[in-house]
Amino acid sequence: MTVMQTTAAATEESPEEVHAEAPNRTDICSAPPRRHPRPDGQDRYTISEVVAFTGLSAHTLRWYERIGLMSHIDRSHTGQRRYTNRDLDWLDLVGKLRLTGMPVADMVRYAELVRAGDGTFAERRELLETTRQDVLERIAELRDTLAVLDRKISFYADAGHAHASHKKSREGSHEGSREGSYEGERTR
Repeated sequence: MTVMQTTAAATEESPEEVHAEAPNRTDICSAPPRRHPRPDGQDRYTISEVVAFTGLSAHTLRWYERIGLMSHIDRSHTGQRRYTNRDLDWLDLVGKLRLTGMPVADMVRYAELVRAGDGTFAERRELLETTRQDVLERIAELRDTLAVLDRKISFYADAGHAHASHKKSREGSHEGSREGSYEGERTR
C-alpha cells in the first residue's frame, strides 16, 4: 500500500465519469484514524470480539490488564471480561504508542498518570513530548536511510541501462564472440 491512494471522486458515479476526471489523491497518513468496526449501540464486548476488532491476542489483552496498562475491566456474572467502547479507544491509543517505540514501562506510567487524574497533565505532556522527539529522530533516520536506498536504486537503474546499451553495441560489433568470459563477468 502506498501513502497516496487513488480514490473515486464519488461512490455513485459511473465508471466513465470516474475515469474522465483526474483521480482524487488522499494522503492516508493525514486521514483521521479508522475506528474499530463496532456494532451500533453496543458497548459491551467479549474478549474474542475485542481480539477481532483490534488484532491483539487474548493473551496480550490479559497481559495489558495484569501489568496495569489497562484499567480494571468489568466482568459479567460468569466472570468473563466485558470491554467497553472506552476500553477499545484506549487500546487504539496504546497501539499508537507502541508504534512510536515507547517502552512498555513508559506506557504503563502514562496509564497510571491518566488514572491519577487531571493533576498529572504536566507529567503526561512531558512523557508524550519526549516520545514525540524520539519519533522525530527516528523519522529523520528513516529519511536518511530512504535517501541512501534511492541513490542505490538510481545507480543500479542507470548501470542497468548502460550495461544494456553497451551489450547491444558489443553484440553488433563482435557477433557472438565471448572472448572467453561469461556474459556480464569482467576479466582482469
